[in-house]
Amino acid sequence: MLLSVDVGNTQTHIGVWRGDELLHQWRASTVPSRTADELAMLFGNFLAMADLSFARQVGGIVVCSVVPPVTQELRELTRRYFGYPALVVEPGVRTGVAILTDNPKEVGADRIANAVAAHELFPGSNALVVDFGTAITVDAVSARGDYLGGAIAPGLETAADALFQATAQLGRVELPQAAPAALGKNTVASVQSGLIYGIAGLVDGLVGRIADELEGPSRVVATGGHATVVARHSRRIEKVDPILTLTGLRLIYERNAERRDAGA
Repeated sequence: MLLSVDVGNTQTHIGVWRGDELLHQWRASTVPSRTADELAMLFGNFLAMADLSFARQVGGIVVCSVVPPVTQELRELTRRYFGYPALVVEPGVRTGVAILTDNPKEVGADRIANAVAAHELFPGSNALVVDFGTAITVDAVSARGDYLGGAIAPGLETAADALFQATAQLGRVELPQAAPAALGKNTVASVQSGLIYGIAGLVDGLVGRIADELEGPSRVVATGGHATVVARHSRRIEKVDPILTLTGLRLIYERNAERRDAGA
């Protein structure tokens, strides 16, 4: 089995694969100060809930991370508890995706994993990936599978935090699972409307402008924690795939396994 780990700024998404089937998935808060031993205990507890263990079932681990301290501890965890190195998505790792940006090393590993999965999802078509995390990223993948670039905007909770911190008379409100009417009749409903419909409009605007700069039609997929609630109110998002990044990690792992098997 394969353990795939997507470390974001706010949450870490963990998945266990058997072939191309995702058997289990869990989410945990990302804590940069966690040690390799603490991470091993966390992962071990998740695996134990599914009657799995490091030693008996897991035969590989693939990681993408935007938090360098966690990346290093995951390398140490894998070496110490699994007995082999983790495949960390970074420069030099075979992804099958050409990164056509000014500085390819600046592109987050999660965005590359998303690009790999999106190209697999929409072969032969341009693909736009909207990832709802601490930041919202909109990334473009060509019909050939090349990563072309993208845009970065504040995420839903990031925007909400900024609003509450900068206004004296607006208290924190719960982010809804479904937005109310756009025309709010009270303060809470007005804030919820502004956040949900505002982010949906932001995403639609970015997607539309990026699509206009590409040759040929584009397909649009969303992933990340708030993808479902915002996608309901987006005119551009056509599919929500909560495991898009984990799927991209699996595909990258398989491509590098094929390379090792071929002696490359």
